[in-house]
Amino acid sequence: MDKIELIFIAWPDIGHLSATLHLADLLLRRNQRLSVTFFIIPPPSQTITSTQLHSLLPSSTIPIIVLPQIPPLPHHPQFISLIKTTIQTQKQNVLRAVADHLSNSPDSNTVLAGFVLDMFCTPMIDVANQLGVPSYLFSTSSAANLSLALHLQHLYDHTHQSLNPDVQIPIPGFANPVTAKAIPTAYFDENAKWIHESTRRFGESNGILINTFSELESNVLDAFSDSSSSSTFPPVYAVGPILNMNKDSSSEGYEILKWLDQQPFQSVVFLCFGSRGSFGRDQVKEIAEALEQSGYRFVWSLRQPSSEGEIQKTDYIKEVVPEGFLDRTAGIGRVIGWAPQMKILEHPATGGFVSHCGWNSILESLWFGVPIGAWAMYGEQGLNAVEMGVELGLAVEITAETGHGVVRAEKIESGIKEVMKGDGEIRKTVKMKREESRKSVMENGSSFTALNRFIEVVIAKANYK
Repeated sequence: MDKIELIFIAWPDIGHLSATLHLADLLLRRNQRLSVTFFIIPPPSQTITSTQLHSLLPSSTIPIIVLPQIPPLPHHPQFISLIKTTIQTQKQNVLRAVADHLSNSPDSNTVLAGFVLDMFCTPMIDVANQLGVPSYLFSTSSAANLSLALHLQHLYDHTHQSLNPDVQIPIPGFANPVTAKAIPTAYFDENAKWIHESTRRFGESNGILINTFSELESNVLDAFSDSSSSSTFPPVYAVGPILNMNKDSSSEGYEILKWLDQQPFQSVVFLCFGSRGSFGRDQVKEIAEALEQSGYRFVWSLRQPSSEGEIQKTDYIKEVVPEGFLDRTAGIGRVIGWAPQMKILEHPATGGFVSHCGWNSILESLWFGVPIGAWAMYGEQGLNAVEMGVELGLAVEITAETGHGVVRAEKIESGIKEVMKGDGEIRKTVKMKREESRKSVMENGSSFTALNRFIEVVIAKANYK
């Protein structure tokens, strides 16, 4: 029986890589006819070490090919420009790498069944077309983020005008319109044209997988179903939550878990803002004041603003927090650098999570049933905060505005107190989503079934070839 091979192409952001690698592993474990090869596009001026990659790997059976490094781009381009230039430059490298990979394959009966592409990699659809194979997209963000992108692209195509920052934007599947302040800033500048061009190509794919589950974003997913039935829009598969349950498996950071062992049930608020989540001194002062005034036990992951790869100074925390804060709160809290986020969320002492609302962090928090205090910082996090707070009642909104100024201590304290309510409606709703998220990936669950449907489509198209 022929092996069915999928080529995965991922952008090297840790959040994207982690979810995409685990999707690949899930496919391998689900159907023995499938094989996977993982292509990684290194960003210019950076290299990806095998150690970094294998720390994310759920399985040693996934072959990884790191594509050639392209020359550094001049003048530190904006993120969107970096993506655009890098992906276009790598297209020929991908074409050659696929040809080399297939010619060197030990199994002559392997059939190339298609590409699974990161949403940043839509130009690679051209390579799939050259090879005569289907292309599928994988969104590591929410279904709402995809819905927003498609809606704004539709508006742009009909008006040919930039988005007005003073109007509210309706999103298919949302009950309420969204303010411009919760929408990624790239939609309002010179990057918008490329985003719309990339989004327009979603319709050329043969299917879109999303790291979500239908019980979480049912209204948005239903809106996609309406689109699919009335046009040529490809089918959408909600296959999440796809989580890296092993990402905190090292012993680093475990001192904080020993401290949590000594705290009462659901008594600790955990503050963590992602790998790029750092603050200036003014904001640090406001957070410290809010924590002290709230009276709640806390674990605060405080990261130093730094360049890529720079190691946090050991004395950074003492330098940046207000004088005397660490002494005054020594009995109720801990301020640390890197944090084993999954382990802390899983711990029974954790009762709330103040988060930047990255999509992986949201899925992790829901998996462990921890209410969220939403503090958006950049990108689609503002939309995530609005969806979790306003639309779904799963979070307390501290701020959904990306690029905001200093958030005052009173507002932070109020959010912490609300999220830590022991009998609050948010906690009850989050507990329900915890059960739904776990059931969705069990046999016959919604995401389990959606992934099976996707596999059936992949195999059917490969056999048709």
